Amino acid sequence: MENLISKKDLLEEANISYGQLYRWKRKNLIPENWFIRKSTFTGQETFFPKDDILLRIEKIKTLKDDLSLDELADMFSPSPTLTSLSAEELTKRNIVSHTAVEMYNNFHGPTHSFSFNQLLTLYVLNSLLQTGDVNRTEGVDLLKLFDEHAQSTKNSESELIFIRKMGVSFFILTPEPANLLLEPQAKKIAHYKLSQCMEELKLKLT
Repeated sequence: MENLISKKDLLEEANISYGQLYRWKRKNLIPENWFIRKSTFTGQETFFPKDDILLRIEKIKTLKDDLSLDELADMFSPSPTLTSLSAEELTKRNIVSHTAVEMYNNFHGPTHSFSFNQLLTLYVLNSLLQTGDVNRTEGVDLLKLFDEHAQSTKNSESELIFIRKMGVSFFILTPEPANLLLEPQAKKIAHYKLSQCMEELKLKLT
């Protein structure tokens, strides 16, 4: 069951005011569907997905001095950013590594200019390579998955899960919220929310 936090507890734990919370909601910094109305013994109360809302508020607090609320809203938006970058720009700005670009080009053929959705694929691949969670062969498997399910990767409300069992590895691309029950021999190596990857990528592009 999803881990929820009440509005009262959220305001206290995040150390924000009622006004701040609803101002950020009006500015589309916090999604409407995160405001969950539930019946309690005292009546109707508002709850939030705890991990998501606390992470979002932490990001807003960290970035609000450097970015306007409109710029933050664009960063948190599930819509892709209209951008196009060359491989040279990507590596020069340290957005992704030469290795990730090389693997992408070996799989797709030479790419001179990368759209936002291509950048998102590159960003996820690069993150997994940098952490050492995947090897090059598994990285190609990821590129195949994203290529075959391109429409799902455009939907930021998807999650990527990487599982390994007795030396055999595989990826799962599933709508949020993922709720997988694994057998004991299977180990979850990595779990990425594409919405968070998109936010991180947009921040690097600003």
